Amino acid sequence: MKKILVVDGLEPFIKEEKNIFSRLDFHVMATKSGREALEIHRREKADFILIDLNAPDMAGDELAMAVRRDPALKHVSIVIVSSLKKADLERCACSGANDYITRPIDPKKLLAKVSRLIDVPQRKDFRVLIKARLLGSVGQQPFFGTTCDISVSGLLLETEKVLAKADLIACAFFIPETERVSANAEIVRVSREERMFHYGARFIELPERERQIIEAFVSRRMGQGQTSEK
Repeated sequence: MKKILVVDGLEPFIKEEKNIFSRLDFHVMATKSGREALEIHRREKADFILIDLNAPDMAGDELAMAVRRDPALKHVSIVIVSSLKKADLERCACSGANDYITRPIDPKKLLAKVSRLIDVPQRKDFRVLIKARLLGSVGQQPFFGTTCDISVSGLLLETEKVLAKADLIACAFFIPETERVSANAEIVRVSREERMFHYGARFIELPERERQIIEAFVSRRMGQGQTSEK
């Protein structure tokens, strides 16, 4: 059974929408304290943490950074509840959290994020948030999209372009504070939210230059030198 830890006043929402999690066989734990959440996670080893960015005793981004710095705790998916303010979104992006969701919380979007992220701790490479304009192509057909998260293994992208599993794409995007990255990838996961499609893409023979750039970016976002389990 997967363990989901909910922090700072989000428990009523989870209880109201518990039916959306029941199919995922979750055990929901709740606390109003970020520091207590850290102790619960230390003891219980949660699979997923949902915390408000502005939790009073320990902000969501502070909790995420503390978890990522601890080798015994870092294997967990973290989503931060945030406003749409640029400064708040930047705090989420720099925290080491896997993703964020904005208020008011949309149950369908939250379920989609949980479904996508719940197995992240078992993956070899850590994923971090990145919002960057992406230019892609499938065959000779170009398309535009936005990156959502990235690791040295692959990325999650959002686009209106209709793609299918096993499609091979070429993509290029700029990682903040560095150079343009170009890579080939295979679509391995497809989901849809309203008019936009979300695609999980696995890099194919990622060039060493691109690997180093991505690893350095993930390291900066995680706030620690090592970004993946060897």
